[in-house]
Amino acid sequence: MEIQNHHHYPSRRSAVIARNLVAASQPLAVQAGLKMLSQGGNAVDAAIATAITLTLVEPTGCGLGSDAFAIIWDGKHLHGLNSSGRAPASWSYERFKKIGFIPFRGWESVTVPGAVGGWVELSSKFGKLPFENLFEVAIKYANDGFPVSPLIAQLWAKGAAELKDQPGFTQNFIPQGKVPEAGTMYSNPDMAKTLERIAETKGRAFYEGDLAERIEEFAIQHDAGLRLSDMANFKPDWCGTLSNNFDHFDLHEIPPNGQGIAALIALGILKQTPVRDLAVDDPQALHFQIEAMKLALRDAESYVADPDYMTSVTPHHLLESHYHLERSKLINPNKATDFKAGAPKVGGTVYLSTADESGIMVSFIQSNYAGFGSGVCVPGTGIHLQNRGAGFSMEKSSPNVIGPSKRPFHTIIPAFLMQDNEPLMSFGVMGGPMQAQGHLQMSLRTQLWAQDPQMAIDAPRWRVTKGLEVACEATMNHKIVDKLKDMGHQVTLEAPDNAFGFGGAQLILKRGNGAYIGGSESRKDGYVGGL
Repeated sequence: MEIQNHHHYPSRRSAVIARNLVAASQPLAVQAGLKMLSQGGNAVDAAIATAITLTLVEPTGCGLGSDAFAIIWDGKHLHGLNSSGRAPASWSYERFKKIGFIPFRGWESVTVPGAVGGWVELSSKFGKLPFENLFEVAIKYANDGFPVSPLIAQLWAKGAAELKDQPGFTQNFIPQGKVPEAGTMYSNPDMAKTLERIAETKGRAFYEGDLAERIEEFAIQHDAGLRLSDMANFKPDWCGTLSNNFDHFDLHEIPPNGQGIAALIALGILKQTPVRDLAVDDPQALHFQIEAMKLALRDAESYVADPDYMTSVTPHHLLESHYHLERSKLINPNKATDFKAGAPKVGGTVYLSTADESGIMVSFIQSNYAGFGSGVCVPGTGIHLQNRGAGFSMEKSSPNVIGPSKRPFHTIIPAFLMQDNEPLMSFGVMGGPMQAQGHLQMSLRTQLWAQDPQMAIDAPRWRVTKGLEVACEATMNHKIVDKLKDMGHQVTLEAPDNAFGFGGAQLILKRGNGAYIGGSESRKDGYVGGL
């Protein structure tokens, strides 16, 4: 397949081609990954160092209190890692019934953070460099300071306005009472010390040592449920992947408790439509994708949960081809249909991808959930905690109903494309409910319509919300928008700089000559660097 690299869309950048690549949403973090590669590390070392640095330089999207997922091609086999945490053991249904709801922010939205454990697990299984080396760049920036990048500065100000009263937030993120602006130097010596403790103890201090004790002490001060025992019981799971085929490629996703299965369902439904016969930006092609995605999201919102609780409808049931055929028959080729897809909240996440000349490729994502997560920061540590508990349901009939030591529904998902049991593309599109929708759009743009990674990223995106409503980027051709409206889609136009609304993509595509082609999100402070 010949890859198109002549740009159809306004773009500020070209695809990057090299034998080693790191793609992420913040340039300084990319440099941390490249440094590990230059020191003899592999793509896994680069991914971990990039992820560690992102917790400092992009705190709006992730932190030491995040969760993480990864898909790794080790040169011979594909592996899937679920490093998301569970609810505290004290989180009974009755606890939240007394509150009347599940809080979206604050201590009672905090589940056990899994990202640190994921770094340890990945390094132990696949890394080449000593674990402590991977923290070098982040510790230096935490001690000496780094200049805050433009988009992150905007999100920082927005998050601070909402979260300034959350425990520990102002002390950690509003130094001297002022939110850092673009170009302002920000340092966090407390976080530097925490990073050093995690590095030297290989994460043990975070889950069962002094850092875990400080997290528990702060939770007790605020009558929160998280305890040292919850932290100590955390363990990442090597969960493998789920996949679905479309012509020459297979899309791989992490199994539930994440929403990746929605992209697989949508792909299976689309396989039964005439989408192959249409041009990349034909309104009819967008219509089929939108309708398939609405059907898939309805299923994901109804059935996806901690896999131990998916008893009546399993992932296998949701991926059966005859089921996709039946669902595809619900699509009217000429008119939008209300399949009653839900409208999950938009979130705050970072995604990164790495690849090296030995053939290793990594698709990695970590997240606070919402921007800055719960808003809770543990004093003197630089640790800020996610709000993944908000992903649970209070509907008793739901498999995702809140409960003790249970994993919540997750929006964050890495993705990977394979072809004939060989790696094809490591990629992801961060951004709440946009993620599965972005995976579908990136897969088809690069594989069905042969766009290069940067072109696929730069193309205007759409996002289904609820009912017949579809959000499209304002840069989308007005003729396409008008045709979608004629078909009954209730289209709203949003600015393309809505980084979370339309997601942040990073793509690394493997070429047959040993090189890779990388693209990075032009809507964010994204960057792809090569060696």
